[in-house]
Amino acid sequence: MERIKVTRAVLPDLAEYTDEIRELWDSHWITNMGIKHDELQKLLEEYLEVKHVSLLCNGHMALENALEALEIPSGSEIITTPFTFASTVHAIVRKGYKPVFCDIRTEDYTIDTTKLETLISDKTSAILPVHVYGNVCDVDAIGEVAKRHGLKVIYDAAHAFGVRYKGRSVFAYGDASIISFHATKVFNTIEGGAVCHADGGLTDKLYELMNFGIRSEESITSVGGNAKMNEFCAAMGICNLRHIDEEIGKRKAVYERYVSNLGGVDGITLNKYGPDITPNYSYFPVLLDNRDQVFERLAQSGIDARKYFYPIASEYECYKDSFDSSKTPVALDVSRKILTLPMYGDLSPEDVDRICGIVSGEA
Repeated sequence: MERIKVTRAVLPDLAEYTDEIRELWDSHWITNMGIKHDELQKLLEEYLEVKHVSLLCNGHMALENALEALEIPSGSEIITTPFTFASTVHAIVRKGYKPVFCDIRTEDYTIDTTKLETLISDKTSAILPVHVYGNVCDVDAIGEVAKRHGLKVIYDAAHAFGVRYKGRSVFAYGDASIISFHATKVFNTIEGGAVCHADGGLTDKLYELMNFGIRSEESITSVGGNAKMNEFCAAMGICNLRHIDEEIGKRKAVYERYVSNLGGVDGITLNKYGPDITPNYSYFPVLLDNRDQVFERLAQSGIDARKYFYPIASEYECYKDSFDSSKTPVALDVSRKILTLPMYGDLSPEDVDRICGIVSGEA
């Protein structure tokens, strides 16, 4: 029996992709903001309903470059959550800032806005909340706190492609939002990422940062790096964007199958999307008191689940001596119980039922 992975990359029909990249062979222009790059950028601005999308080689570089482009003062403190992927905190540290960890809410695993203001100091310059599993942070409260204290807000929205809050794109909030287009995401460009923002001036700064500071063949105006998206990745994005609504619809059916099997089962807490959220069904997380035993049972049955996110960032070997994880008790507790089950559009109902039987102990 074929092993069931925790996720599977969405791919278009091979003929569709080869047709999309055919003109690259004619032009020999395969990187440096070519025709596919520009086309995908425009398509995403329309689909995500944002003024500007800056495409980069991956989501992590999108985050690092956004922090730099927003000109957050060196040495500043940035409030974020420890319940996130390594990239979030690494980007803060690598750019010379200090992460300050805020606990999360039990109901949706996003940053607890009731604790934000207690963490603000005279060194705080920004808040970096994370939309987790497609759950949306309390953007209204975060916006109010940021305005009161004159702080930048950068959303890590790696999980939130296509998600809407009160009918509005989640990428319309904050000073910038970061997306990952990694192969494991609902929408992928093989590897890739983007910064979504409303400030046209930020587009120019990001361009220089991702392209060595080059403005023309004879003008290099700043010290930039190299984080450009290539044409093959952009072409994959163009193809996948044609089918994104279909993929989300298929994932919704998988989500509903899981809920029908596991809803109300003792010892299992399911993720519930708020009434104002239009989700993308990117993940299916469950909280389990016997998480590690269930993880092993699934693995022995050829099913890959993921302890996502475990450990929390403040417990990484590279950070644990600098932070006290007991100060974020909810995040710590959730990290020890969380398990994301396989989730992708082509996961069959029979496989979902088999997974649920193992999780609930019936199989």
